[in-house]
Amino acid sequence: MRIAVLVKQVPATDSVKIDEKTGTMVREGVEAELNPLDLHAVEAALRIRECRSEGATEITAITMGPPQAKKAAAYAVSMGCDSGVLLSDKRFGGSDTLATSRTLAKALKKLGPFDIILAGERATDGETGQVGPAVAEFLRIPALTYVSSIDELDEGHITVTRSVEGGHEKMKAPIPAMVIPVKEMNIPRLCTLGGKLRAKKTEIPVLNADDLALDEDLTGLKGSATLVVNVTYPQMTREGRKILSSAGTKDAVKAIVDLLEEKNCLEAAR
Repeated sequence: MRIAVLVKQVPATDSVKIDEKTGTMVREGVEAELNPLDLHAVEAALRIRECRSEGATEITAITMGPPQAKKAAAYAVSMGCDSGVLLSDKRFGGSDTLATSRTLAKALKKLGPFDIILAGERATDGETGQVGPAVAEFLRIPALTYVSSIDELDEGHITVTRSVEGGHEKMKAPIPAMVIPVKEMNIPRLCTLGGKLRAKKTEIPVLNADDLALDEDLTGLKGSATLVVNVTYPQMTREGRKILSSAGTKDAVKAIVDLLEEKNCLEAAR
């Protein structure tokens, strides 16, 4: 069985920056990390392999981004994936979720076939949750979203439990299939020293648009259906009222109570 895991390198949560001229995310020189929700997809792949006979399952981590995004694939290898691949080309720059999904689907076709494709629920730098299902659509395979557990997996079908509003539901689908887990599915393992050493020795090949035979008009900004036309930042227009305790705690508490009463935040005594 062959499994592919789609992973992404994202800016650290407190380091997200947007280029106001291009409307694209600034990644150069920004502290980055492997998308936290992708860790659950990697863990799911590793647990599938552990339930099968030794050597029967191969796991490939695939990521797309600038050259430094190779670290994301390497981290997945250090967790236990067998190999990693980076999709990197200046022509990929500025891709929205549609162009990204198209490029990933092309890579999966070239590197495949794969029986199971796993992806994180969403990326913390975009929060769209669109790439996994869109890749499945390009590949014309079922997309199983919000998966909280994989119950059965044989050579022809996969049965999962999905988290839905108000409860859970069972779903069975033919494979190949896209599986998108929720974070409640598992607790990702930590990398071992042996895993980190193996990742250092593992070559991460890089594929560009020519390798994928991808039309330049179908990727990057040209292949994107959406475009950021303006970037604005919220402005604080209200001034807060400071209540200082230096004049005495009793007076400060009274001032707070008076303010809450003024704003009708206190329920009248009965």
